[in-house]
Amino acid sequence: MKKIVSLVLFALIVTGCDDGDLKVDTINFDKAAVESCTNGIIYKLNENESILLDIPESAIIDEPSDSGKPALYEINNSSYRVIYRAYNGAVSKNTICDIIPPAAPTVTEQWTATGGIMEILTTAIKTVNATDNSSRITGYNHNISFKNITFLKPTGPQVYAEFPFGDYKTTFEPLPFTFNEKAEQCSVSKQVYNWKNNASIVIDGIDPALLTNEATPPGSPRTGIIGSSSNKLVYTVYNDFLSDEYFCQTPASSTPTVRETWNGVKGVAGVSGTIEVKTESFGPDTFKHTITLKNATLQKGNNTFRLGDNFVIGELILAK
Repeated sequence: MKKIVSLVLFALIVTGCDDGDLKVDTINFDKAAVESCTNGIIYKLNENESILLDIPESAIIDEPSDSGKPALYEINNSSYRVIYRAYNGAVSKNTICDIIPPAAPTVTEQWTATGGIMEILTTAIKTVNATDNSSRITGYNHNISFKNITFLKPTGPQVYAEFPFGDYKTTFEPLPFTFNEKAEQCSVSKQVYNWKNNASIVIDGIDPALLTNEATPPGSPRTGIIGSSSNKLVYTVYNDFLSDEYFCQTPASSTPTVRETWNGVKGVAGVSGTIEVKTESFGPDTFKHTITLKNATLQKGNNTFRLGDNFVIGELILAK
């Protein structure tokens, strides 16, 4: 509901002269939720009011803001538009989103933003599994606010130095982390990999000492640390299903195409990012190496999430 605050600019009581009142209208959507239409309009509703954002899809980036600094966009009433409307009745989503809007309610007043800065600060929304201390990204929160926004009202311009719009949330398709029981190793590059459907997890430049064909004592696995060149951990999601023929090719196959790549954060000895290998005899001159990541974190840009206390890459069967 629009609140009207009357400000008396001059009150010349002694002379009895009255220069009149300047009315400053304020709009308040603090308790309203941020929603969106399929056509990309982002909006908030408050009884018989709406505030609408018409911005490019590219302005909403599903990636945490760099160092906590929001993305800045200039409000220009063309590609970045902000509009406030008042109606003669209760407004609903249909009023905003329908291709052919309902006949009622009708707009009784409109303010159009002619200038200012739109700030969008994005953070990842994560769920945490308390059992294994893993985390997964489930969406992103985009906090939208305006600085020095100027609305052109029927009675003239009005400026807000600070105008918080609210939190706009987007969902994120869960990343797949179910792999085959058996891992594989390329004969030439020695890359260790596992995959299933459209995702793979790889250790490039694995320390050969981790895969020594000799049984490890009970409770004493071989250990290494995730690095940036040796023991490099890479998780990849593709735009189509994989096959085993995709791996170990020179040059690397261009299909399927990569959708996103996450790299393992460098480990700290005794703390995080440990590669653990337990080796058992698996028949004559054959050994089974169970490869587990402990307290490993994956990173893409400003995004990170934890694989958990123990994440099994797979069982690698090697002959002596």
